[in-house]
Amino acid sequence: MLNQAFKSVLSYLRRADIILWLLLAAISVYSLILLKSVSRASPVDYFRAQLFPLALGAVGAIIVSMMDYAEISNLWYLIEGFCVFLMIYTFVFGERIQGAGGVDARAWISLGGRTFQTSELVKIAFMLTYAKHLDVLNKRGRMDEPLQVILLAGHAGVYMALCMLQGDMGAAIVFFAMFLCMSLAAGVQLRYFAMLAGAIVIGLPIVWQYYMPDYQKQRFVAVFNLDTDPDIRMGDGYQQWQGRISIGSGGFKGQGLFQGSRVSSNVVTFQQSDYIFSVAGEELGFLGCSLIILLLLFFMLKVLHVAHSSRDELGRYVCFGFFGMIALQAVWNIGMCLALLPVMGITLPFFSAGGSSSMCLYLGFGLVQSVHMRRKEIDGLHLKRSSPLRFSYKQMKSARELKKL
Repeated sequence: MLNQAFKSVLSYLRRADIILWLLLAAISVYSLILLKSVSRASPVDYFRAQLFPLALGAVGAIIVSMMDYAEISNLWYLIEGFCVFLMIYTFVFGERIQGAGGVDARAWISLGGRTFQTSELVKIAFMLTYAKHLDVLNKRGRMDEPLQVILLAGHAGVYMALCMLQGDMGAAIVFFAMFLCMSLAAGVQLRYFAMLAGAIVIGLPIVWQYYMPDYQKQRFVAVFNLDTDPDIRMGDGYQQWQGRISIGSGGFKGQGLFQGSRVSSNVVTFQQSDYIFSVAGEELGFLGCSLIILLLLFFMLKVLHVAHSSRDELGRYVCFGFFGMIALQAVWNIGMCLALLPVMGITLPFFSAGGSSSMCLYLGFGLVQSVHMRRKEIDGLHLKRSSPLRFSYKQMKSARELKKL
């Protein structure tokens, strides 16, 4: 039995993208080290609290990667229905969080005494359902029909609207980024994006005036006035001001791991989640911040490589959805910590504390691995070098064209 288990592990490792796994492992270890430092300033041991979601997420990623993403996507109607139900249920019966400045969000549900942010799971499901939507239109040659493009926008718009109803503007922005990346990858014509940009420009003043809560307006205003208005530094811009000071205080090499005085004093609120980047800046300096950026950059580039080698368009769209989610969250969170972008409650992917976010990101990672592990298959037929049946590039292309018919 042990011998069989060992062979199964070896078989999995031969098929999986080991470099992608190693990058994720390095990111997770780095995250745990930073969370261990943050735990000095809190009664909560974030290091231990994060271990279980990471372990559960890793197991989930392995299970998902062993499944065929195309077969999962065939259940899109069930996945779509469940996701819409889950988002509506959260809006009606979810945990309500109210904070200073008018913050009012209902984006979590209670599970076994813990809170779970449902939009994190829905983001991963959206990778599959929207990829399936694009794939079907591509095969039918209807990608450029105006009505179909409107339906694509509506597909993403439903989730964005539900997130805004929950008071979670950050999640809505992430869905929008995923929608853009996947649509661009599918070849939706640029004129539609130009029309979308025009609609956004026209609609922004209306949204600002009539729909955006006051506390979110104040966050936008704070970004542009931190350096000139002392009152903002002590009010709506306090967190960003202190976060930027922490990053700057680390200099080139930082004050030393577990030696950050501001970290131990918990000067920056939510430093375990939204502002984990400031912890790296203070204790590990420019080098520590650069390492975070490089790890995430290499990780995203590897995801794009998997997309390029995918056996079909569906797998490519899935990878671009995951890339869009990671890229937007990374850029926005780091920009937020540097006081370049407004606070939106967007965490740093794989680094910030948060069980629901970590587990669901691992599930998305599992889908990317599933795409990689089936890159040499066409309709379930695995292409082996030793097989007497050899496919040339033209034959493989022909097979894909036949599949679209």
